[in-house]
Amino acid sequence: MAELRHSSSLGSRASSSPLKRDGDSSPLMPDNLLDDDDDRDRHSSKDRDRPFLSHFQSLISLFLVFLLVLVGLISIFSIVHKWSAPYLCKKDGITLHCPHVKESPSLWENPYSATTSWKPCAERRDGVFSELPPENETNGYIFIHAEGGLNQQRIAICNAVAVAKIMNATLILPVLKQDQIWKDQTKFEDIFDVDHFIDYLKDDVRIVRDIPAWFTDKTELFSSIRRTVKNIPKYAPAQFYIDNVLPRIKEKKVMALKPFVDRLGYDNVPPEINRLRCRVNYHALKFLPDIESMADLLASRMRNRTGSSNPYMALHLRFEKGMVGLSFCDFVGTREEKAKMAEYRKKEWPRRYKNGSHLWQLALQKRKEGRCPLEPGEVAVILRAMGYPKETQIYVASGQVYGGQNRMAPLRNMFPNLVTKEELTTKDELDPFRKHVTSLAALDFLVCLKSDVFVMTHGGNFAKLIIGARRYMGHRLKSIKPDKGLMSKSFGDPYMGWATFVEDVVVTHQTRTGLPEQTFPNYDLWENPLTPCMCKA
Repeated sequence: MAELRHSSSLGSRASSSPLKRDGDSSPLMPDNLLDDDDDRDRHSSKDRDRPFLSHFQSLISLFLVFLLVLVGLISIFSIVHKWSAPYLCKKDGITLHCPHVKESPSLWENPYSATTSWKPCAERRDGVFSELPPENETNGYIFIHAEGGLNQQRIAICNAVAVAKIMNATLILPVLKQDQIWKDQTKFEDIFDVDHFIDYLKDDVRIVRDIPAWFTDKTELFSSIRRTVKNIPKYAPAQFYIDNVLPRIKEKKVMALKPFVDRLGYDNVPPEINRLRCRVNYHALKFLPDIESMADLLASRMRNRTGSSNPYMALHLRFEKGMVGLSFCDFVGTREEKAKMAEYRKKEWPRRYKNGSHLWQLALQKRKEGRCPLEPGEVAVILRAMGYPKETQIYVASGQVYGGQNRMAPLRNMFPNLVTKEELTTKDELDPFRKHVTSLAALDFLVCLKSDVFVMTHGGNFAKLIIGARRYMGHRLKSIKPDKGLMSKSFGDPYMGWATFVEDVVVTHQTRTGLPEQTFPNYDLWENPLTPCMCKA
């Protein structure tokens, strides 16, 4: 009743108003009253539009909420995926399973365009007049002990010829000194072709097989300090020999240079001397015919293991106990293994070991700088990332691998066609070469040299001589030198996916395959003979 009364009273007041009647319209009506009517019309129009605007705003809000939820889900999925992603390759016990990678067209050789710009030019030139003075005008005789393993001895021989040339001296055929690690008493003539060596260099340096007959006390040459030049610095310039060694040779006539490891520099000697060193290394030093023949047989067997002609890879695996110990790097292993290695290092290198407290930090730093040998499992992952398939034929040049078969298992399981010279030959075939450890090393050297792809895993004279020789042969043969610093960073990243790792490996190693590379100050002639020993094609 109240509502009705309220309505009727309003209605009676409205109908009795002289200013507002139904149908009234007067130009005398005040403007503010007309505006009130217009305002009411606009408000009624806005009221009609309000439901549409509210609906549109609700849709936008819902869409924004949906986008936020979607972004959140994607972020969560990404984080979970990273947490649960496999560490590059899935590990099943001692077996690694890596995803397949498509083979690249240049998997087995360097691009042809990069191999035609340089050619070897250190060989002997027939018909050239010899500037070698008569034998009676020699300034004296020099004698050296070529120390270390086969390849360190090879470098020492090349340097000895160069030093004899610098001083116009006669070189007595170097003696291969027994090494503490190799424990081998091989003579020069047990490994190298002496006649070819002397004859090939006859226009450069006079070389004699033995100490002159008139020098009666031969033991003095090996033991007396009066007959030894001992103050030669490492990487000495040519001028040092002329100023400091030559006068003593002229005085004593026969002198031994000791020690002689790395006693001649590279960029501080005349270019023709460096070219002579290449002539010795790549042309004068030839292995005996039976070593060359056995190496050819091993290479042939590697290329025909599948029943038809196939390329093969040679892998120089530096992971012997001595190398692992000397590196002072940390490797995967049990506590017992690590404790034994610590004791071994303490015994063999007490000055470097000290109390052992600083070694962990040292090991981390060395790995970061790429100065640690690659483990067999790491090599396997890198090769797979490069695109080499499971069927790849691999010749392994290595000593006894530290950790034995368990350490080799990841590499062997991923690349089952992995063989050594012992597995390629019969016992009877290899027995003649077992007399000298250096003969077995020479076989490995030649089979690696002849391979389609050579892969090194750590530094050393063997690897750099192989890479240098393959460059000298024309750069076409791939010689892969892994970037161990970058690989260490990648292996240590638990969030790196396989696709990213593959891209890093492929891009990084495009220029680390033995391509032509300009020399630089203090360069290593044996790994990069380009400037002094090769000519533009």
